[in-house]
Amino acid sequence: MALQIPLPIVIARENKWYVASCPILDIATQGKTEKEAKENMAALIDEYLRDPDTTKPSLDDLMSLSLANVPVSVPESVLHGKASTANQTKGN
Repeated sequence: MALQIPLPIVIARENKWYVASCPILDIATQGKTEKEAKENMAALIDEYLRDPDTTKPSLDDLMSLSLANVPVSVPESVLHGKASTANQTKGN
């Protein structure tokens, strides 16, 4: 019988795609919607864990992962959508 445990994944929107990653397994996938990215990640995790050629983390490692939020100060230019001059290409 298989043990079912929740694995944290991170989903971020990148332009028109949603990119999902599973840090503990060091894998990533994408989808056109957040739902599709989650479904693709579930399938990828299943494939990863069943693949006899990949090194698997121990159950202790899987269970020891924790997530945390880190409070940061966000500059007003970011809050108001203003691009910094360092990010602009010269000659524009």
